[in-house]
Amino acid sequence: RMRIVKLNAALTAIFVVVSVLAVIVFNSPLRRLVAIVDLLLFAIGVATFIWGYFSAVQRSRGDEISVAGLFFLIDGVATNSVMRLMNSALAVQVVVGLGGAIIRRSTDGVSGSTLAFGVLVPLLGLGLNGLWASKYGTFGKRIIGQVSAPEDEIGKDGVHG
Repeated sequence: RMRIVKLNAALTAIFVVVSVLAVIVFNSPLRRLVAIVDLLLFAIGVATFIWGYFSAVQRSRGDEISVAGLFFLIDGVATNSVMRLMNSALAVQVVVGLGGAIIRRSTDGVSGSTLAFGVLVPLLGLGLNGLWASKYGTFGKRIIGQVSAPEDEIGKDGVHG
């Protein structure tokens, strides 16, 4: 259960260190490194998002899964400590990604910066949250309700009435 939480914390720490170094030094090797790290974390985020979503769809046959519960671990889906750690990592990813892109808006006087790739990294947090919730989250049992109106409520013209 804690592997995904630890992975999120470790990858977020790597993202923060590389981004802060790139903001401070901003030389060519660090600009390349930050772009590679950001795109790699984004790719991991895409993969875990799809994996978590697919797993959640499978679970939704028996469990009532909400989008907010799946991706933000709210409503008792996760313990408070897991929810706090996972959502804190997501918040750090958002702040560092946006902060780096805002602080270094240009490269060598040309508009645009490799630090702008950092805005893609929060998909890592969303993906890992969804993966954790789909595997270990606590959801209520699915409520099976009537999909269509009973036949006696349908009028002769086929309209509910």
